[in-house]
Amino acid sequence: MRILLVYPETPETFWSFKKALKFIAKKSMEPPLGLLTVAAMLPSGWEKRLVDMNVTPLKDRDLRWADYVFLGGMEIQRKSFEQVVTRCNSLGVKVVAGGPMVTTSPEEFQAIDHLVLNEAEITLPLFLEDLAQGCPKPIYTSDRFPELAETPIPLWELLDMRKYATMDIQYSRGCPHDCEFCSITTLYGHKPRTKPTAQFLREMDSLYDAGWRGSIFVVDDNFIGNRRKLKTDFLPGLIEWSEARGNPFELTTEVTVTLADDEELMDLMSRAGFRMVFVGIETPDEGSLAECNKFQNTDRDLVESVKILQRHGFDVSGGFIVGFDSDRPDIFDRQINFIQKSGIVLAMVGMLQAPIGSRLFKRMKDENRLIDGWNGNNVNGSLNFHPRMHPDLLVEGYKRIIRTIYSGGSYLERALTFLKEYKLPASRAGRLSLEQITAAVKALWRLGVIDPEKSYFWQLLRQTLRDFPQKLPQALTLAIKGYHLRAVAATI
Repeated sequence: MRILLVYPETPETFWSFKKALKFIAKKSMEPPLGLLTVAAMLPSGWEKRLVDMNVTPLKDRDLRWADYVFLGGMEIQRKSFEQVVTRCNSLGVKVVAGGPMVTTSPEEFQAIDHLVLNEAEITLPLFLEDLAQGCPKPIYTSDRFPELAETPIPLWELLDMRKYATMDIQYSRGCPHDCEFCSITTLYGHKPRTKPTAQFLREMDSLYDAGWRGSIFVVDDNFIGNRRKLKTDFLPGLIEWSEARGNPFELTTEVTVTLADDEELMDLMSRAGFRMVFVGIETPDEGSLAECNKFQNTDRDLVESVKILQRHGFDVSGGFIVGFDSDRPDIFDRQINFIQKSGIVLAMVGMLQAPIGSRLFKRMKDENRLIDGWNGNNVNGSLNFHPRMHPDLLVEGYKRIIRTIYSGGSYLERALTFLKEYKLPASRAGRLSLEQITAAVKALWRLGVIDPEKSYFWQLLRQTLRDFPQKLPQALTLAIKGYHLRAVAATI
């Protein structure tokens, strides 16, 4: 059996970092972890190939080679996803699809031969068993949540790691919170399920043995969902593993802002190599936080919580949302002021959307407020429901936030605020990889000579060298990312 695994193209957005990737000669931020894991679940005797359309084009000869195309993807990739299905249909190649997009709306994908929904540890073996008997069904689904001890090590050998800026790895699924706009608990449940520590470390070994060094994204939607296990078992084991190998990886993950309340956990995560955390701030408005059930963010000084994380060696990136029913016209200025004051340099500001499977989607449907045609992108000024605020006011206010925070002056101010607050971990002090040196040389030319806003680049470097020279690598990285973010902001 010949299996072609295809990952659809992701359009250019703030978080694709396509323009920034050119500085380090990479094609994509991260690999398709889900498809690589599915590949490892397939019979070992089958021939397997991977085409990630973000790094290489999908050709008809690739499709003709395959007996089956295995296709995954998210809502933002729908256009590319559907184009792949159409091409397969025209060539007579059968398609097997899974992932969050088809799981939440399977009725929209009638042109796919076999839908393997929910979590593949349960549904994929059912499909494979029927396939071996010559009677595979059109759809496989389950309401069970598997234990992650059943998850195999991803099939890294299908991947050209040189084309990616970071590798992905997963520790847990599920989240104990219940934010109204989030579909994670529908997909993966409220109870965090974790891999055994030894299993996770075997996956780390597999990346280390494959020659990977540098950045790894721990892709959990809420890494700190089970704090007791993190403190007593997982992080101590990861610290020992990392220290024995000279701390080869710098880790990123997603957490709630409540991490700032836990000194022990922050210390353990820092020692284990976590250097960046994405935090869902959403909004400084208490009414809107209550509206979306984000109570873990209420009754606290959110700016101070962010600064606590920065002082513990974490570069904090943040998610922000406008468009809540409770939002008033002053929310746009409040968001800008919060972002600037907090020093969250990479601030992902989006329009509120109601993803299929979320409680917000159900509420908007019940209130007859849904709009058809959403493309899964919450950072391009599109809406998939009718907001309480006049939509023109909302869209213009959103665009003003983006244009303000990613203007050269505001970005410079925020970067310096962060660098002043940020405590550089000892393992990062003075360390420059060959990749960083190459990027720095390109940045000096592109950002320091060609870029129309080059004055801000030189201001950032000048003040960094004067006030905190040991943080120069971080300043250069922020400058390169800012170049991409500013270019994307100009298109919104």
